Amino acid sequence: MKAPLTPTDEPTRVDTLRALNILDTAPEERFDRLTRLAKRLFGVPIALVSLIDTNRQWFKSRQGLDVPETPRDQSFCGHAILEDDILLIPDAALDERFSDNPLVLGEPHIRFYAGCPLRVSNGSKLGTLCLIDKNEREFGEEDKALLRDLARMAEQEIAAIQLATMDELTMVSNRRGFEALAQHAIGLCTRLELPATLLFFDLDGFKQINDTFGHAEGDRALVSFARLLLDVFHESDVVGRLGGDEFVVMVTSMETGMLAATRQRLQAAVDAYNQATQRGYTLAFSVGSVELDPNRHKTIQDLLSVADKEMYEHKRSKRSTAVPQS
Repeated sequence: MKAPLTPTDEPTRVDTLRALNILDTAPEERFDRLTRLAKRLFGVPIALVSLIDTNRQWFKSRQGLDVPETPRDQSFCGHAILEDDILLIPDAALDERFSDNPLVLGEPHIRFYAGCPLRVSNGSKLGTLCLIDKNEREFGEEDKALLRDLARMAEQEIAAIQLATMDELTMVSNRRGFEALAQHAIGLCTRLELPATLLFFDLDGFKQINDTFGHAEGDRALVSFARLLLDVFHESDVVGRLGGDEFVVMVTSMETGMLAATRQRLQAAVDAYNQATQRGYTLAFSVGSVELDPNRHKTIQDLLSVADKEMYEHKRSKRSTAVPQS
């Protein structure tokens, strides 16, 4: 048996999947109707919407299969998300990657498999819409086109979920998406004894930008600041917009010295933005930070509460030391 390789975007892919808050949720009619339709149209005993987690494939919808998940290293769908198009296995018994796979030798005795990757807006492939038969079979071009159409419908349903976890303006995680990802990061860092820090940002003078230059310019400022955060922090760090002009970043596996240098790079990036754009106002921020202490911080809300207070302390100190305008 050949275990599937890991996609090159695996950290982003897994974070995107977890931010949906879809894993281990109850069946939903919008997905079940697609697998029922696929099962009927293709005349297969099994049709699945499969999502590939770190070490498992979990089935958001399943027709003809009793188990809710199987190990990722045994999964056909783990191979399918490495493809740009449908992964087609006419006869698994004749394919060296799968001939001795436990899912071929035992239940559900897979012989035929066709899986179409399910992509989201950032390009990550989160899983598949797949068909399984206990007998080998052919799969023509019309069959492929139909499976792609059903997969696009599944992608649309996933996109609807993603919109509930993404901030539509800045395209970073919204509060719901951020809290889900950050809570996962807390658990991971606690288990592996890795450092983690929450940074809480608030734009200075944002109301004045809106009042003076209009809401379109205010939106531009928000989008620009979100882009600067994404550019400066690591891809593995979690960036979110809580609402209004409040942003947060959950930084993991970064020592204190490196974090200080990263904050300096952010300030330099903001300064460079102001110098280059000359929008008539200065993009500026206050920030509070708190390091994860597993003995004190069990939830992301614990960290947010402390970091929020630290941010307001920073804002007050900046106001008290500001030079009066003559």
